[in-house]
Amino acid sequence: MSSVQTAILFPGQGAQATGMGRRLAEASSDIMELWKKAEAVCGQPLREIYWESNDSTLMAETRTLQPALTVVNFALFLSCVDRFTPVAAAGHSLGEFAALAAAKVLPFDKVLELVTLRGQLMADADPNHEGSMMAVIRLPLDALEEAVKNVADETGMMVRVANKNTPLQVVISGHKKALEAVYESLKGNSARAKFFPLAVSGAFHTPMMAEANAEFVKLLDRQDWQRAIFPVYSNVNGEPLTEGNYIRNAMRRQMTSSVQWVDTIVNMWKNGVRRWIEFGPQGVTSRMVRPTLSAADVADGSYSTLHIANIDSVKAFEG
Repeated sequence: MSSVQTAILFPGQGAQATGMGRRLAEASSDIMELWKKAEAVCGQPLREIYWESNDSTLMAETRTLQPALTVVNFALFLSCVDRFTPVAAAGHSLGEFAALAAAKVLPFDKVLELVTLRGQLMADADPNHEGSMMAVIRLPLDALEEAVKNVADETGMMVRVANKNTPLQVVISGHKKALEAVYESLKGNSARAKFFPLAVSGAFHTPMMAEANAEFVKLLDRQDWQRAIFPVYSNVNGEPLTEGNYIRNAMRRQMTSSVQWVDTIVNMWKNGVRRWIEFGPQGVTSRMVRPTLSAADVADGSYSTLHIANIDSVKAFEG
């Protein structure tokens, strides 16, 4: 078993894949029960959608994706947890809920209830389809932040940097017209820059989610928040949290706050983490580690990442 300080990572929306978690569930009755429990909580045929369908639009539906991906992420972790000892956890947006379950802040049953309601509220938060999100790749963050501020000031519309995934991979969120204005102001800024509209139902991680978040907080506040068995690095500030009440207070702001993923990874490094293991279908968060540490100029290369995606990588995992 490795003695290297290891952090676990869980991805969020966008990490889904056809057939995700199926072979693992078919090999374990306990994990199959997690799927059945999730279906009972959310009232949706999750296994039919994610195991039988190739419809990417259907699989991206927020209501079903949030409970389904949470089951996959947590099931992969459960299948490996007896082979290593993590010292920290983090999850990207939705993935933070799997991190809470892994750190035993909340029981998984309660996490399922939370992500089910979260998915429903976020899906319904923008009935007029005024908001969206856009990924911006290979554009310096300072140039993007300046453009976002200028558009917000000039138009009065909501637009903000919502996800700082790596120094050169950022997501902006807000009114669709404001996103278009940011794009128009920057499209000639760099020949290498790329802009990708995201297939989401609203402007996540902005104040446009405030009404949905107010409803969500009611359920958050009814939970019994335990002290984490290892720190969970918060999306809202990138800092390690252990006390249950502190974690709850951060989660009360998560839906409307930006995801500080760059700070999360850099702070983990500064606190001694030298290996990151992602539990999820696509390897999204583990791929963010190297560019983040390289840009921050804090790492000497003596670190590693690992992606546990399916039953094959679970079987190959040695701790």
